[in-house]
Amino acid sequence: MKKNIAIIGSGITGLTIAYYLKKAGIGFRIFEKSNHIGGVINTVSENGFLFETGPNSGTLSNTQTVRLFEELSDKFELELANDSAKKRLILKNNKWHALPSGLFSAVTTPLFSFKDKLRILGEPFRKPGNNPLETVSELVVRRLGKSFLDYAIDPFISGIYAGNPDYLVTKYALPKLYNLEQQYGSFIKGAIKKAKEPKTDIEKKVTKDVFSAKGGLIQIVNAIIKKIGTENIKLNKSIGIIKNDNFYLIDGQEYSSVVSTVNASELPDLLPFADKNVLQDIVNTKYAKVTEITIGFKKWNGIKLDAFGGLIPSKEKKNILGLLFMSTLFKDRAPEGGALFTTFTGGIKKENLAELSEAELKEFLEPELKELLGLSEFKPDLFRAFKHKKAIAQYGADSEKRLAAIKKIERENKYLFLAGSIRDGVGLADRIKQATDIAEQIIAD
Repeated sequence: MKKNIAIIGSGITGLTIAYYLKKAGIGFRIFEKSNHIGGVINTVSENGFLFETGPNSGTLSNTQTVRLFEELSDKFELELANDSAKKRLILKNNKWHALPSGLFSAVTTPLFSFKDKLRILGEPFRKPGNNPLETVSELVVRRLGKSFLDYAIDPFISGIYAGNPDYLVTKYALPKLYNLEQQYGSFIKGAIKKAKEPKTDIEKKVTKDVFSAKGGLIQIVNAIIKKIGTENIKLNKSIGIIKNDNFYLIDGQEYSSVVSTVNASELPDLLPFADKNVLQDIVNTKYAKVTEITIGFKKWNGIKLDAFGGLIPSKEKKNILGLLFMSTLFKDRAPEGGALFTTFTGGIKKENLAELSEAELKEFLEPELKELLGLSEFKPDLFRAFKHKKAIAQYGADSEKRLAAIKKIERENKYLFLAGSIRDGVGLADRIKQATDIAEQIIAD
């Protein structure tokens, strides 16, 4: 049968797969249940501000992302974050401190205890762990100490996963960190050795810089749409799949292969032919519930905004997870002399806050935001809240069963691929890498 691929979901994963299939001359159709192409990615222009309602940025952390953006460069303009983005702030005792960026700053910062500064110096000489299900908390305390967990890793986990380091397993949630210890015996030794390894020209472009696009992340979506066309994207389409011995039947048409990019909870209705007991290990995926809040000021009179933003450790007992200084990171996000912020509340530790209405959030968070931003009064020109009930998949010990279930279902249903954030990470670059790998597998098969 001629290759004809069904892609379920029009987020960055599905669109990237479609882009490479189109490039290879392979037929495809994207089915999207909403009326919006791009999944959770969307950019809004309002009242002089340009802001995102989903992901706010990504990092150039793999060659697949670099390559895709180079191929799309005639359709959108990549925007790298201002150099200020290299500075990250951490709150301690209601004061912002720069997160250490090297060994010297790690042993001089007020964020860590003296005991743990000594532990950091001794990190290269500790033995690697042997528990593949060790949580992030356990690993960090073992190698670097409790204060490092509290004032570096805990807020970092809040920023990436809106999660709990006591639940997340390093092997699945932070695989690069896990592999540094397993392969090199130490985070510090591993980082030094990896920096010295020879790199190809494309690998040299993996700078880990923070990126967006001129005009917002939706421009990346629009760039892919221009390449693949809209004729094979069906919107407002909720579907179920019928499996035949040699093909999959969707909306009355036969497909040789199916790629699902949807959330775990949608899989039972999508795949009625899959083993329900095995599928349950995927459906059980835990998600962080998050409310994303955009705050804009046409005239800024608060603290100096010379950083990526500020992350807030759980020990500080605040109601927001952190702040992104969006108008510092990227150009034209706020009127001249103004400021644009994105903040988040809810997450695994405070899910109840994600249930509050926009008006309730504004009143509830006002005292906290005034203090954190150095404002005498809180009168923003823009205040918008966006609820995400299944914002970020969590990679705990149950990930082992989930990944095994994904492999089993794919093995039992030839040419079915289960993609999206249920595996391979939650960042934009993770999604692009996964999509590229799947597309290459389909093309090569």
